[in-house]
Amino acid sequence: MKYKPADDIVVHSYKHDESLHRIWENATVLDIDDSTLIIANERTKVIESNGRFWYTREPSVTWFFKDRWFNVIGIIRPAGIFYYCNVASPYVADSEALKYIDYDLDVKVSPDYSYVTLDRKEYNKHKIKMDYPPELKRILEVELDTLKSMIENQEGPFQPGVVEAYYRDYRAIVEEKDKDESEKTA
Repeated sequence: MKYKPADDIVVHSYKHDESLHRIWENATVLDIDDSTLIIANERTKVIESNGRFWYTREPSVTWFFKDRWFNVIGIIRPAGIFYYCNVASPYVADSEALKYIDYDLDVKVSPDYSYVTLDRKEYNKHKIKMDYPPELKRILEVELDTLKSMIENQEGPFQPGVVEAYYRDYRAIVEEKDKDESEKTA
């Protein structure tokens, strides 16, 4: 599936055993190249695997990678930009959705770039239960270290001002779509 800026897409996350984990019903493509897809959303419905749902509270900009085993969500809050990073497979896209496998390990980053790794117990449980191959476990640990290095060096999504710039682009796209929609109904 070939996405382009301003496309509205759906995002699916799965677990290693191919079970559906979570669905984000709507996101807008902001930028795409050979290795990265950047989306944004605001007040998006998220459906959990058990059918329960909730809505995102804050606007966010998310980076998905074709060659990295993580994705990065920049969350815009009054206190600054927070990040939630998922150790996850590179993304794939088809006519249904953008898809990836969530591997439990997460990194939560504060506006001062301090961070904490989360869900190590869940990862340890799932790697046994779902029988992660040794090579996969090695890749996930190496990619976690790469992610931490990017945070510490403020690279890629962690560059100061980049989330805000992409969010401004998102707002411009939304305003243009709203304008087009109101012209159609007028």
